Parts: sequence; structure tokens; C-alpha cells
Amino acid sequence: MAQPHVSTPFFTEDHEAYRSMLREFVSREITPHVHEWDEAGEFPRELYAKAGAIELFGDGFSAEYGGHGQRDALLRLVIMQELARSGSGGVVAGMLSNYIGLPPVEKFGSHELKSRVLPPCMSGQHIGALAITEPSGGSDVARIKTTAKRDGDHYVINGSKTFITSGMRADWFTTAVRTGGEGPAGISMIVIPGDSPGLERTKLDKMGWLASDTATLYFDDLRVSADHLLGVENAGFGYIVNNFNAERIDLATQSVAFARVCYEEALAWARERHTFGKRLADHQVIRHKLVEMDRRINACQAWLELLSWRLNQGDDPVVEISEAKVDATLTFEFCAREAAQILGGASYLRGDTVERLYREVRVQAIGGGSEEIMRDLASRQLAF
Repeated sequence: MAQPHVSTPFFTEDHEAYRSMLREFVSREITPHVHEWDEAGEFPRELYAKAGAIELFGDGFSAEYGGHGQRDALLRLVIMQELARSGSGGVVAGMLSNYIGLPPVEKFGSHELKSRVLPPCMSGQHIGALAITEPSGGSDVARIKTTAKRDGDHYVINGSKTFITSGMRADWFTTAVRTGGEGPAGISMIVIPGDSPGLERTKLDKMGWLASDTATLYFDDLRVSADHLLGVENAGFGYIVNNFNAERIDLATQSVAFARVCYEEALAWARERHTFGKRLADHQVIRHKLVEMDRRINACQAWLELLSWRLNQGDDPVVEISEAKVDATLTFEFCAREAAQILGGASYLRGDTVERLYREVRVQAIGGGSEEIMRDLASRQLAF
């Protein structure tokens, strides 16, 4: 039995109204299908258009281009929480690639570029993706090797990207390229159309996130118009860093929501399952497991709500978002493990929600910056 959502003072009536509408959407359009989509390795592209119709992709994007307007971190938290109730990280990741691929376009693109890219993505007709990671390195963005050389009114791009969410079907790739010398000062960001000649895509098979398409991209003398450059040349490293904070708090919020799903699955099982003449929930060891899960989830949830509120006040809590992502993914890992222990053999069968989420723990802990990198980033910011 799912616990009812309890609103806190951070959320307005508008937040709660959107939560109710999105919860109904998820329960109708997503949750009944997640196992089928996992087995298929994808979800229907039509789901983007359905999500666009309820303005799912609009947070932080100008109304001029079909968005809500100003960024609302608390609304984003609601979106992450409610989508995660489906119990499928793959669906959540695939649906929300717009939110990691398009913010640099909104912030640093020209009016003409934004007019081409953003409206069809807001409506769900097109899909945006972020292309940063390369086969030769992950979080060490300053060392990317994909090159973009100016040739008249175009850039010629060569190189590759990997682990790209929505990589097989995205219509636009916000891509990190090297336009200058070595190090962070030589990086730019360019928006590459998905139908560009010279772009090839290879699907990647994964341990989790099965419903999300993930790909390696290959650029072979791909030509893209110079007006697809974001901002100014060689300033892209700052744009990438600017994008990370939002991605990290989104991943943290998803992780806590997935932990809650694990807890609710375990609680429902413990109430119904009988062993040694009584319910599982009547065994002290099981009750303590459930309390510890609930305790950790509530602590993380309170921290994320506070951080979201601070973001809305104009604060930029880089250290605490890094720390909160670590805490959230460790909480998810703990709850997935404990839920599996409570469900026993049932949690080892394909199609079970806990089995699916257990496989998705690691990607939440690695994506957007691993736990180790988050700790190191926090330590450098704190200047020990």
C-alpha cells in the first residue's frame, strides 16, 4: 500500500495540482506497461507527445518557445518524484533526456536556433539529448577529443560519444566538441541535428534502464552550420558545468523516489506474506528493516526539498547537491537491497519491480557524476 503524499510548506497549490495530474498520467500511461517496455528494450515514441500535451518538458524553458517560463526547482522535484513512481528508471531516463540536453540551448543558443529546436521538443514531437561522454573518458570533460574545425559557415566534426541517453532516436544532440587547444579552455558546445550526414549510431545493451535507448555516436566529417554553436567558441566547459547541478539534483530526487517504491513494495509484501505462523511484518527484524528504509528516505527527501527551495531563492548549493546525490544513491542502494531481502525469491524474478530497480541502482550512482567524484568535488569546494 503506497503511503499518501504529505505536502510540506515548500509546495504551492499549483505544485500539488500538477502532482495530482501527473500521478494520474503515470498510473494510466506508464506504470501498467513498464515490464513490457523493459522486455522490448524501448517505450513507444508516442509517449513523448502525450507528455508534451501535459507540458511535462516545459520547466525552465521560455514561454516563447513552448515552456513554462522561469525554472521552478520544486516543480522539477514533483516531476521527478511522480515519474519515478512508475518503478522504471529506463522510462524516466528516456523521457527526461530533454532536461539534460536542452537547458544549454535555452541559456546559450541564438533566438533562431532556439526557435528551431525547442518548440518541437516541448510538444514531444522531437527529442533532445546531451552528448558529452566519450569512449576514452567519462567525467573528465576537460579531456574530450571530438573535434569541430571551422570551415567557412560550417563546423566539420569528427569523433565519438558514448552512453548517450536517447541516442538512437534523438532529433537534436547538444554536443561537447574541441574547437581549441587542450584542456577546458578549448571546448565548445554545438547542437547537431539527428539527421545529419556523417552521424552513425550504435545501440548499447545495459544491465538496467532497459527501456531507455542508449547509444554510441560516431561523427565522420559531419558538417553542421556554424549558427548551431552555443554562446561563444571555446566557452563550452562553463556551459557544461552550469548544466551539471540540475542533472545531479534530478538524479538524486529520482533515486529517493525509487527507494520509496522499494520500501512500498516491501511493506505491502510484509503485510501479506506469512512465515512461521505470522505475517512478515510481525517479525521484529523485518519491522526494523522497514523503519530504517523509511528513516533514510525521509531524511533525504527533506534535504532535497530544502535544496530545491534554496535553488528557487537564487542560491547555488553546489557542495550540498553533490553530497545529497551521494546520500540519495546510497539510500536507494540500501532500500533496494533490503526490499529484495524481504521479498526473498520473488525479488529475483524478471518482471518484479524490486528486481528491476535493483539492477538500476548502479547507473543512478554513476550517472551525472559518480559517488567518488561527487565527494571529491565537495571536498575541493570546501577547501580542506
